[in-house]
Amino acid sequence: MDLKSGYPFWAIRNGLMRAFPQLEQSLRCDVLVIGGGISGALIADELGRHGHDVAVVEQRDIGWGSTAASTALLQYEIDTPLRVLAKHYGEEQAVLAYQACAEAIPGLQQVAARLRGTDFQHRSSLYYASRRRDVPALIDEFELRRRHGFAVRWLDTARIQKRYGFAAPGAIVSELAASVDPYRMTYHLLAELRRRGGQVYDRTCITALEPSARQVQARTQQGVTITCKHVVMAAGYASEAWLDQRVARNRSSYAFVTDPLPVAALGPLRATMLWETARPYLYLRSTADHRLLVGGEDDAVDIPARRDARVDRKAHTLADKVTALFPHLQLVPAFAWAGTFAETRDGLPFFGTHPQWGPRVQFALAYGGNGITYSMIGAGLIRAAIERRQHRLAALFSFQRLE
Repeated sequence: MDLKSGYPFWAIRNGLMRAFPQLEQSLRCDVLVIGGGISGALIADELGRHGHDVAVVEQRDIGWGSTAASTALLQYEIDTPLRVLAKHYGEEQAVLAYQACAEAIPGLQQVAARLRGTDFQHRSSLYYASRRRDVPALIDEFELRRRHGFAVRWLDTARIQKRYGFAAPGAIVSELAASVDPYRMTYHLLAELRRRGGQVYDRTCITALEPSARQVQARTQQGVTITCKHVVMAAGYASEAWLDQRVARNRSSYAFVTDPLPVAALGPLRATMLWETARPYLYLRSTADHRLLVGGEDDAVDIPARRDARVDRKAHTLADKVTALFPHLQLVPAFAWAGTFAETRDGLPFFGTHPQWGPRVQFALAYGGNGITYSMIGAGLIRAAIERRQHRLAALFSFQRLE
């Protein structure tokens, strides 16, 4: 199934950065990572840098799935508000999830600094009330975060207007956010993995897994066998094809990017990403070359042909919403696209084993709007599981919470 439609900016901007071979002969490794997007790349990097012999396989070209369609807003803020998450799992567990996401931002910065050329930039995050009736819940969210030590500020209508130039009844500001080019980060991570002796193959589709007590044998569509100690399934929402249990629902999100804009026209948007309380929510940020990247208009369509037909209309709807906030920005989409993603009921990811496959097959399902942030957390969590160490988030991010 196609994961995206239209013209994703990252792939157009960067092109096919590096050619990786197709797997043509059997191999052995410690860990086989299935999925060559940003999630698989971060996990493979974590394992490879800590002494594991890693092989990565991707059924398409590297980075050409959901990664190419990502808008790459790096936030500690989960799509599910802290106060709502606390009602599901208790305040302690909810705060733990938010704190882990907060720690993942500087972790991603360290990765980007090591790689260079990923357009990693610090941002502030403005989470604003779409309607006046959303303000009381947003204030509760602000107070809860502040009580647990998150660096946040509250802005009223006048301050939002003065500092950001648009009207909203209230907002939470956080300085802990960032943006990145996820496509470039994926390629750089996997290129570095190969330089360290790891293996990366694209156009290599895994069709069967046979786990046993001591190893897992994977077979490709071409009949090639990979023998490994562990498998990490990091193929995005396509990973669910390996599970009898449905753990998420598929949705599509739409986005566009403008041509480069005058720096003065961007104003505070140069360093601030915006998102709102409405669902589905509008979100926007600038890029390193002063374009404006806008996304939202999510829907439940995951049939590629139907999703494709909506791209242009959705892009213009998003442009109109931004112009309603900032009348001086008459935006014209230069490239517009859509991507299908998976969304869990509670907004949290799944990392770890599943009873269906036993202890040697790890799943890395970094679902939701925090996919890259979750993947950074998941890299450490998966390594801990493979090395038989405890991890503070293993239970909360496991499939057990569905029971």
